[in-house]
Amino acid sequence: MKIYATRHGETVWNSLDKICGVTDVELTDKGRAQAAELAEKIAEKGDVDLILCSPLKRARDTAQAVADRIHREIIIEERLTEWDYGSYEGMHRTAEGFPQSKIEFGVKMHGDGESLFQLCHRVYSVIDDVRKNYPDKNVLLVCHGGVCRVIETFFNDMTIDEFLHFFMGNCELREYVI
Repeated sequence: MKIYATRHGETVWNSLDKICGVTDVELTDKGRAQAAELAEKIAEKGDVDLILCSPLKRARDTAQAVADRIHREIIIEERLTEWDYGSYEGMHRTAEGFPQSKIEFGVKMHGDGESLFQLCHRVYSVIDDVRKNYPDKNVLLVCHGGVCRVIETFFNDMTIDEFLHFFMGNCELREYVI
């Protein structure tokens, strides 16, 4: 069994280096092109059986490009929604306190956002359910940068510094063999 993880294509907020968690923003033209390139890459692999996707539009549109190319079903998975960054939402990535907030594991993001422990709980539970419910399938998870960071920690140990600096590019594809 393989689990593939990818981040959605570029959005306007990504291009402006804005923090984008649960705000439902559109893909840019570049983001749609990235999704098409991702679809080709996955078609070349030829082994994705099922697509699980965040409900946010940027992820759904990316997943749809892949699904159209490889003729697979998309299942919307609420637990793959991006990290709720609280009042950091829409601010520039360099906003004061934001990097530190990402490693305050048990503290909710400023403004009643979500803690890293909450995010890890829901993302890890998705992976556990995929392993349990689809043991003979290769599954693509179409999600977000913060979620991809947590997926990486499920499969690979990371120091706090590695966690803080982990970055998944738009439509980058990671493969995890179980």
